[in-house]
Order: sequence, then structure tokens, then C-alpha cells
Amino acid sequence: MKNLFDSQKAKTCTNDLDLRVYTSNLLGQSDELVLHGGGNTSVKTIIDGEEILLVKGSGWDLVSIQPKGFAPVKMKTLLEMAKLESLSDSDMVSGQKAAMIDKTAPNPSVEAILHALIPYKFVDHTHADAVVTISNSKNGLRDIKKVFPNFLVVDYVMPGFILAHTIYEMTKDLDWSSIDGIILHNHGIFTFDNDAKESYEKMIEAVSQAEVFLAQNANLHISSSYSSSKCDMQKIVEVLSKAKGYKVSLNINQSPLANYYASQENLREFASRGVLTPEHIIRTKRVPLIMEDTDLEAGVEKYMKEYEAYFKEFADDEVMLNAAPNYMVIKNTAVISFGKTPKEANIVNDIVEHTMRAVLRADKLGGYKSISVADSFAMEYWELEQAKITK
Repeated sequence: MKNLFDSQKAKTCTNDLDLRVYTSNLLGQSDELVLHGGGNTSVKTIIDGEEILLVKGSGWDLVSIQPKGFAPVKMKTLLEMAKLESLSDSDMVSGQKAAMIDKTAPNPSVEAILHALIPYKFVDHTHADAVVTISNSKNGLRDIKKVFPNFLVVDYVMPGFILAHTIYEMTKDLDWSSIDGIILHNHGIFTFDNDAKESYEKMIEAVSQAEVFLAQNANLHISSSYSSSKCDMQKIVEVLSKAKGYKVSLNINQSPLANYYASQENLREFASRGVLTPEHIIRTKRVPLIMEDTDLEAGVEKYMKEYEAYFKEFADDEVMLNAAPNYMVIKNTAVISFGKTPKEANIVNDIVEHTMRAVLRADKLGGYKSISVADSFAMEYWELEQAKITK
């Protein structure tokens, strides 16, 4: 993982927020760290005599975030929230908004409370591919602890308040100087420091450690000799547009990686093991449509019936989303992503590309293993995640 920090550019930053923007943009420049709105950062500062958390606002990308993209929230309120035994999503959102000193700023990240809990000035959070590849394997906990012996490792729990309160309980008696960061199993990594450069470089060093582990234990060599059949684009657009209720745009991926992925044995089981990191599910759904024959209409119909069964099994009072797939894997041919626009289809493809590589490497570590189906449903239908798509 390349360290992009430039001391001369950093010297042009005149305050805490400028530095926070600069290192946030550096993190966002690497797709191996964050993708399309993923990750979040913060800085604690004093404004008008009060301690304020400036945390990434919902809907912003780290690569392009500007000062106005950070939400200023009173630290006192966030720390009080962390101590509560329970807190609904709506109460968390309204409470955080009420604690903002600038009501025109974007809504704070769903991880604002957790950022407040970490007693360091700068906090960085990413969904680094190398880290989640290791943790999304059957031996993930063992290997994560091997690679990161001085990190606090947290078993997967729902992001937002539940995660923040879990870490509050875990760290009541913790000497924070004894740990180098936090690994959220199946989710991501946190690093922190009172210096922006140090927090950023801790992230780069930690992810580099994970990359070295993967190079030594899960090296991936993909031949470019696979030949791909042509896709009937017109047919795919016609069938998926009917299922989606709007004309879809396609991203057809026939790269060596996609060809290799689509050529695996037992493809339906192989390619249906869940998302790489929880928030990806709002873009990709939990599983793709797998096509091992040529009857596209029947394949889409079966997929939608299976999605409806998944919804009925876990739904409480949610309203079902469109049941059609967001991408599909065609045996020995291609991986195709769908969207309302070319941009949306490209975003899905980006996420799927990172997932494919991680799945293949995690299988070399004993087998890829994502979060449970129930946890997946909870994320897919979490109103705070759905709000990101709306934005």
C-alpha cells in the first residue's frame, strides 16, 4: 500500500479541518481502501470553547470531500449516547442532528458515536480489501489476530449505535495506548492518533501488513487465456428492464478476473456467498443471478422468487425492494452489472470486481465466509443505509 502523504502539501493546511480533508482525500484515492462512499474520518477540535467532532457527512466520498462535507457535532452528546443501553435509529439521527452546531451541514456518519469514543484527535476508518479479505475467511479471526496482535478485534455486529455501544463496553477499562487500532470483523479497520500524518500512516502500514500476509498465503495468479462468448446485450437489457421496471444500463465485465471467476466449478454455490463488507449490499444485493444455461427469463424469474422467500423469512414491517438482481454471473462468459444509468452500473461493477478478487483469495485461506444471511438482510433493509442510495 503506497504512502501518499506529502509533507510540503500538508504544510499548506492552516487548521485541523484542512489537515482532516487532506488525509481523507489521500485515503479516498485508493480503491483498495474505500469504494463509492465507503469509510469515514473525523477530527476533534474546539469551537467557541466547546469540544466538537467534525465527522464525515453521510453521502460524501472521501476522495472528494471538502470542509463543508464534515458534520460538526457536540462531543458531549455523542459520548452520552454511547452509554445508553438502547437507541433507535431515528432517535440516534435526531439526537445527532440536534447536537450539530451547524444545522446546514450534512447528517453525521452512522459511525459518529464510535469516532467520538476513540480518545484521539484524528480517526480514520476504511474497508481495506486486504483486511476484509482475511477476516472474511473461515479462519479469519485466527489470521486477523496473527497479523494484528496489537489491535482490538471486534466480532461482527450491526454498524451504528449497536457497534458503538459494543465498543464502549469493551473499552471501559482499556488503556488505549496499548492498542494500535481496531479491526471490525467482516467490516473494516480503524486507526487513530493525535497527529493527522501518523493516523494516516498507521492505516497504510496496517493494510500493508495484511497485503504481505496475503502475498505469502493467498497469492492469486489469473491466466489471461480464457476465451469468452459474446453476450446478447439486447436480450439482457430487455429482460432485466422488464424485471426492474426501468431501462437498465449494463457494465459487461469480461476481464481475465471476471472470466476466471465465472469459470469456477459449482458456480451457483461459489458465487453466492455474500458481500465483502456490509454496506456493499445496498448496491449489489446479497447474491447475483447465476446463469449456467441460456434461459434468461426463467433464471430471472427464479431469482426473484428466491429473493421474495428471503424477504419473507426475515422481514418485520419493511417494504420489499425490487426483487430483480443487481448483477449476474454467466458461466464461462462474463460478469454483468445493472444500473439505472451507466454510472450506477459501473459502481456495481467496481464493488463486484473487488469482491471477486477477495473471494478467490479468501478461498486460499480456508474458504470465503461473509456475514450471515440474517445480518445481510438487516443491512440491506437498514433505513440509514437505504438513505445513502437516495442521496
